Formats: sequence, C-alpha cells, structure tokens
Amino acid sequence: MHLDHSGMEILDDGECRALLRRSTIGRIVFTLQALPTVQPVNFVFDGEFIVVKTSSASRLATAASDTIVAFEIDDIDADAGRGWSVVTVGPAHRVTEPGEIARLSALPLRSWAPGEHDQFIVVRPRLVTGRRIPDRVPVRAPRS
Repeated sequence: MHLDHSGMEILDDGECRALLRRSTIGRIVFTLQALPTVQPVNFVFDGEFIVVKTSSASRLATAASDTIVAFEIDDIDADAGRGWSVVTVGPAHRVTEPGEIARLSALPLRSWAPGEHDQFIVVRPRLVTGRRIPDRVPVRAPRS
C-alpha cells in the first residue's frame, strides 16, 4: 500500500477505473462564464470514456463541449471514517457522429433528472487519480 503525504492510500490506475465502472453518480467540473461550476450527473464508464447524457440546451452541453473538464466520484461513510475518491481530468466533447450516438444509446445510462436528454457528452480521462482513507486499527488504551 502506497500512502500520500497525508496518510491517504493512493489508488492505482486500474483500481480507479474499476471504481469508475461500478459507479453511476459523479460530479463534472467545468467553466461557466469564467467561473468553475460543479454539476452532479448520472454517468457510465465504458472503459474508455465517461459518458453523460444531457439536454442539448443545458449549461453542461454548452460549456463542457471541446474543453478540459474534471470529473469526480466518491463513496464516503462518515460514521465509519472510511471512503474513497477518484478524480479524472480530460477533454470533453459533444457526440455528433450517428454511429457513435447509436453505440452510446445502447449503454445502461439512465438519467434521474426530468426532461429530455438528447445529447451525449463524453470525457476521455487523461489524468486519473484516486485516494482511499486507509482502515485504521483501533488504538487500545494502555492497561493500568
């Protein structure tokens, strides 16, 4: 196990990508009117791309097309003091090619948000990092 300077376990690329495959909710970070914006989204990771479906008129579709974005997933159990986080950074673009739209339409991607979702945004993770809070062995009080 490799730890970072703060004692967090560093996840390797394979484990980060496995967590991306198992997760369905994430946060995409993009720039809107020169300010960072974070939006929760349903997604699927097909092994190469993070795939999000949104309305073609959405802020996300407009701002996150042909730009660099960040994408984050996590699972935190505050009561148990456990959790992990994966962050990716890479280019995002709108999908317009009919064959690729057909391929993405077959993925198990279901949006929780109401309204029409007619636009696919894909993110190619170029930088993938992850951290996990390591399990801690409870410290026992010394015997008197």
